[in-house]
Amino acid sequence: MSFNTTTSPFLLTGFPGMDKAHHWISFPLLVLYISILLGNGTILFLIRDDHNLHEPMYYFLAMLAAADLGVTLTTMPTVLGVLWLNHRKIGHGACFFQAYLIHTLSIVESGVLLAMAYDRFVAICHPLRYTSILTNTRVMKIGMGVLARASLLIMPIIIRLHWFPYCRHHVLSHAFCLHQDIIKLACANVTFNRLYPVVVVFAWVLLDFFIISFSYILILKTVMGIVSGEERAKALNTCVSHIGCILVFYVTVVGLTFIHRFGKHVPHVVHITMSYIYFLFPPFMNPVIYSIKTQQIQRGIIRLFSLPRTRA
Repeated sequence: MSFNTTTSPFLLTGFPGMDKAHHWISFPLLVLYISILLGNGTILFLIRDDHNLHEPMYYFLAMLAAADLGVTLTTMPTVLGVLWLNHRKIGHGACFFQAYLIHTLSIVESGVLLAMAYDRFVAICHPLRYTSILTNTRVMKIGMGVLARASLLIMPIIIRLHWFPYCRHHVLSHAFCLHQDIIKLACANVTFNRLYPVVVVFAWVLLDFFIISFSYILILKTVMGIVSGEERAKALNTCVSHIGCILVFYVTVVGLTFIHRFGKHVPHVVHITMSYIYFLFPPFMNPVIYSIKTQQIQRGIIRLFSLPRTRA
């Protein structure tokens, strides 16, 4: 297998058949991007600035916000470039790197949700050992492990993209680079690249989901054993935000997978729209969920945006 010698850049695609509406479509997308940047940026700032939020639960939330920001900042330049400026060309190296970041950060988000489930499991099932189990050092190691796992899982298929010759048309089906789009343009045996994401990557994400589900079964069992109804409600309330983020992430994953797997006769614009929902909806909703359901975050936001009182 020789290194790719084709120099023609790939061509990104906005919404096929809706070229004249690209400028109009770009405005709601821009509003979403700005909302995501402000929402997740505010979460990160609050957790860094407020010592009351220097706890494992909020450190994991900061990791989730950072992953969401990463996905947004990775896709936003090319999406707006295509829709605003009709700038469709992207070099192979830049495209492969963007695909690597997008897929890595998606797996990071799944891993962070798993880490957050572990945090809630320890806090509710082993409250007296919480601070000794989830020390700052251990939280940092978990975060590094989540990042390392995602980076290493995605690396084999991205490295192989550099080896393929691309002799077909160079038009990608989205305004950002995805591995599954790129291999469709390769004139080589891509069996490994087709099977690896399904067998390895999807299996890991599915395993995350099952472990999260099992941890909540144990949490529910522990909560049901609490005699006081008030304490029971308090314990469950600490999990509501996390459960909301889990549902938002995995429902969009299932929806996108279902459309790509069984939606062969569905209009192509539906596939593209589902991709945007997958990459934009969770980063938009996660700060909203935690802002609504977490009192410490609410108080931090109020302090951040309240004007200091001046003496008469």
